Amino acid sequence: MTNLLILPILIPLLTAVILMFFGKQIKVQRGIAAVSTAATIAASFVLVGTIHEQGIQTLNLSSWEAPFGITLVSDMLSALLVTTTSIITFVVVIYSFKSIGIEREKFYYYPVIQFLLVGVNGAFTTGDIFNLFVFFEVMLMSSYVLLVLGGTKIQLRESIKYLLVNVISSALFVIAVAYLYSVVGTLNMADISVKIAEVNQPAILTVVAVLFLIVFGLKGGIFPLYFWLPGSYYAPPMPILALFGALLTKVGIYSIMRTYTLFFYHDTGFTHEMLSVLAMITIVVGCIGAIAYWDVKKIIIYNIVIAVGVILFGVSVMSPESLEGSVYYLIHDMIIKAALFLLIGVMIKITGTTNLRKMGGLIKEYPWLGWTFLVAAFSLAGIPPLSGFIGKLLILRGSFGTEDYVGAALVLASSLLVLYSVIKIFLNGIWGMPKEYNGISKGNARYLWSTSAILVALAVCYGFGAEAIRPFISQATEVLLDPTIYIDAVLKE
Repeated sequence: MTNLLILPILIPLLTAVILMFFGKQIKVQRGIAAVSTAATIAASFVLVGTIHEQGIQTLNLSSWEAPFGITLVSDMLSALLVTTTSIITFVVVIYSFKSIGIEREKFYYYPVIQFLLVGVNGAFTTGDIFNLFVFFEVMLMSSYVLLVLGGTKIQLRESIKYLLVNVISSALFVIAVAYLYSVVGTLNMADISVKIAEVNQPAILTVVAVLFLIVFGLKGGIFPLYFWLPGSYYAPPMPILALFGALLTKVGIYSIMRTYTLFFYHDTGFTHEMLSVLAMITIVVGCIGAIAYWDVKKIIIYNIVIAVGVILFGVSVMSPESLEGSVYYLIHDMIIKAALFLLIGVMIKITGTTNLRKMGGLIKEYPWLGWTFLVAAFSLAGIPPLSGFIGKLLILRGSFGTEDYVGAALVLASSLLVLYSVIKIFLNGIWGMPKEYNGISKGNARYLWSTSAILVALAVCYGFGAEAIRPFISQATEVLLDPTIYIDAVLKE
């Protein structure tokens, strides 16, 4: 069972290699990709159960013990994120069968998605700061391919910007890791935490903390480093956008969560205050974008930015309730963003446009699509008792407990503006006057809707089953609040 935590990385890696040999056999690729991703989900669920019963799982990939060798560490937070990632990837894969187009499928679409899964799951599981960089690069290289797949003009234009931003952030990442290594002399995350507590150099460590915030902020889309995100995410087809929107920014958020609770918690006055201010501005900027546009893709993309701000505000407060809220909301946001992108993907396929002013009356012909979208919209906005409400409530209670009223007010106000932005899609695109559309057939639309509905149903269950899920979320939060749990598990002290 000790090797269990490598399976969510190993299964997609082997699958990607196998799929490369079936370049032109699309049906074979589809079958293998779907079965393999389902196997990854199964391995993730077993891993969550094992951690719940036995505590944090670690695996040394060589005969070298931690902190000298490369260590994989799976605590409840990383296991829950790996499980959520695998489920979303599975739904996107089966959605792609009738959505992405045969031309893209021929150009190694499914192998690249598996490589992306390797990068994301690896980043969540690694216990080594340099290997976090390595898995980031695996994830980014896959995302470069997915971004240009199909080679449309907008994709090629946006990919240059995306590539430049990520090359710079990767260079900064290496510099930050080197800087940290020069201070503490280790790359193992648990050992870094121990050494930072022993090294009395708060000024240097604050500089390193800010450097890491810049690196992960660029990946996660925090203000003012989100500038590349709306354009780059707008370019690719909808299944790829759903993967990017649900997963890539969340790896950046997870990295901030992990480093700011495991490494940089000794001098929280400056670093966490700075994180709090940036998170609040991120919420404001996201809200402005979400209510300003009449393009369905842009509206949901700016909602990604809002969620980044809400989650990181909860992290910056650093109270037990706010951290629990952030963990809960992070998983909710991954599921509901993927669901919303896939649902608006169905709308775009039917209407042939992303412009809300050219849509209308979809509820007449496609009532199932309309009502599912409404449930997803309410969940995103945090209408009780859906999943968005519980995470925000915990973050608000945490911020009231620490008397951070400005941030709490912004989180509350953002809920109303998020609701306004998604109800605008419902009233103009789904309600309203019916129009003539020459998009995909009703059968194909129903297939795409039914795959999207899996995620909406999951989000609803996540909200209504909050009481059953809470022990798992609490276990994930414990490690963030008390780094010694993580350190003892890895270094076997």
